[in-house]
Amino acid sequence: MKLKLILGWSLIAVFMLSCGQEKSDKNSEIVTVQKDSIAFNYNVEQFADIKVLRYQIPGWENLTLKEQKLVYYLTQAGLAGRDIAWDQNYRYNLTIRKALQSIYANYNGDKSSEDWKAFEIYLKRVWFSNGIHHHYSNEKMKPDFSADYLKQLLADTNTKLEGEAFDVIFNNVDNKKVNQAKGVDNVLLSAVNFYGPNVTNKDVINYYKTKKSPDPTKPLSFGLNSQLVKENGVIKERVYKSGGLYGTAIDQIIKWLELAKGVAENEAQGNALGLLIDYYKTGDLQTWDDYNVAWSKATEGNIDYINGFVEVYNDPLGYRGSYETIVQINDFDMSQKMKVVSDNAQWFEDNSTLMEAHKKKNVVGVSYKVVNVAGESGDASPSTPIGVNLPNANWIRAAIGSKSVSLGNITEAYNKAASSGRLKEFVNDEEELQLEEKYGQLADKLHTALHEVIGHASGQINPGVGTVNETLKNYRSTLEEGRADLVALYYLYNPKLQELGLVDDWKKIGMAAYDGYIRNGLLTQLIRLNLGDDVEEAHMRNRQWISAWVYENGKSDNVIEKITRDGKTFYNINDYEKLHTLFGQLLRETQRIKSEGDYKAVEALVETYGVKVDQKLHAEVLERNKQFTSAPYSGFVNPVLVAETNAAGEIIAVKVTQPETFAGQMLDYSENYNFLPEIN
Repeated sequence: MKLKLILGWSLIAVFMLSCGQEKSDKNSEIVTVQKDSIAFNYNVEQFADIKVLRYQIPGWENLTLKEQKLVYYLTQAGLAGRDIAWDQNYRYNLTIRKALQSIYANYNGDKSSEDWKAFEIYLKRVWFSNGIHHHYSNEKMKPDFSADYLKQLLADTNTKLEGEAFDVIFNNVDNKKVNQAKGVDNVLLSAVNFYGPNVTNKDVINYYKTKKSPDPTKPLSFGLNSQLVKENGVIKERVYKSGGLYGTAIDQIIKWLELAKGVAENEAQGNALGLLIDYYKTGDLQTWDDYNVAWSKATEGNIDYINGFVEVYNDPLGYRGSYETIVQINDFDMSQKMKVVSDNAQWFEDNSTLMEAHKKKNVVGVSYKVVNVAGESGDASPSTPIGVNLPNANWIRAAIGSKSVSLGNITEAYNKAASSGRLKEFVNDEEELQLEEKYGQLADKLHTALHEVIGHASGQINPGVGTVNETLKNYRSTLEEGRADLVALYYLYNPKLQELGLVDDWKKIGMAAYDGYIRNGLLTQLIRLNLGDDVEEAHMRNRQWISAWVYENGKSDNVIEKITRDGKTFYNINDYEKLHTLFGQLLRETQRIKSEGDYKAVEALVETYGVKVDQKLHAEVLERNKQFTSAPYSGFVNPVLVAETNAAGEIIAVKVTQPETFAGQMLDYSENYNFLPEIN
């Protein structure tokens, strides 16, 4: 499970350290940054609703050469599979990208025209979203140029793009990558390439009803690493593996993982990498579980990573994992300070509002670290999470444990590039503003920690109840993210945080956290939607259904007051104690839903509170937001790791450089990590 940034107005600052100097080829357009010589520029560029940033890798020079080589190999493995995520997102993405990039590189016509500017923006949006559907809303992005203009560009550059791949850019086919609407065939109406044409919800559900795990107490993640297609009326899986679907890219991933295994920091890490390699070779789901067990236990060392078909947010029914990688360097200082959270996981479980039958009696193997990202790929880039908790298999969490990380340097970069204009527009009064400015950053940091470490690790499913994708289906992701948020919210307003030495004033931290959550859930996240849209993204849904539920259920006591002043709407929390109680009540109910697999209850909760938007309020929020030029979404280019070799081809140093432009890095990636040519 991963936590996405809400809005970058209030985030914790962690570290800042400049990088070394190096040059690269023309596509990468490297800008060199001398250590300690100039201030680091976090901003790359802004277009449409996107702001592209840079991040640094603090402490890189303190790693040994062996550790640097490990990071280098792991980042190369991640980038080798980058195009898998593109193809998973939509079947024509790679074909469209190839054509658009050919035009971008070869067009010699008028580049001052509005049409050309619109073309550039569209291509950059496609790059950022790893395809033609918006990375957050899942809506197909419409270009601000005509089909005739694109045809002219294709002709001028001798580029081929025709048939459905051309038409889909402009027509109303495949409008949603993931369709989570109630009462429709979600699989059939989702453009995501996890399913072949004409595969339906019923096909998927019936197919996996026939799948039985050898050990029912350790259910395999059926469907996680395959595409489900219908051939001559028969449903079949096309497994992602060497020699299978995406095999040419997976072979490259394996090559780099084998090199990484050769410089592993310790035996446990090396064994886990070996199992991951075996999994990619075979596609075997039992090997995937064996790997996750080994990976969860491998907690020593400076370097860690996420690699695989992991998160299932892009599958409308929650079976299939999107390819993603994150390579991490431990920040020992911050990890040690935050270790107290995972050390007290059992206390948090015992003192939660969950029914006794739904509490874990023995919380095991909860690991929490603050890390600095060295590279990301696939579904984790350019739009990145700020926190991750894995593995996702509930039985592994219960029996073995899990790893939670907060991405410290990513949060740092968000914080350094943020502005406070929107905050001042949407806070109710000066007291709320001062609370946010003084305590909001720390509250955000603690929310991420509690969400990932305690939230996702808490609770248990009743014996005999199926997996959450079987029971909660298309609502599984938003229910799980909301449940983890509620754990965090319940404990953010608790003296235990001060007792553990995490805060100096737990009430003020809790008040700032509650203000920010309600403000975002009921108001500010609406700037991410087009007027008239429903809320469909899992995290946005959970923030709305939590906020709307506590607002509605606290009305009799005026816990949260809706205020209209000068034609503007604000929400003011009048009673933080009662709001804390409401969060606890909703936490108890969401865990009950998960533990019992109560589909009707989760459907009612999400559809009643998390989907529909007050159109008058939405129009007001959009109008108030027009005064701000800062984009509502942010993402990152990655630092470039450059391996220097001797005459024998041995790596003698790995230098960190920074890309100057977003376009430069995207073109570089397409040239150097294009391992699915048969799909293009």
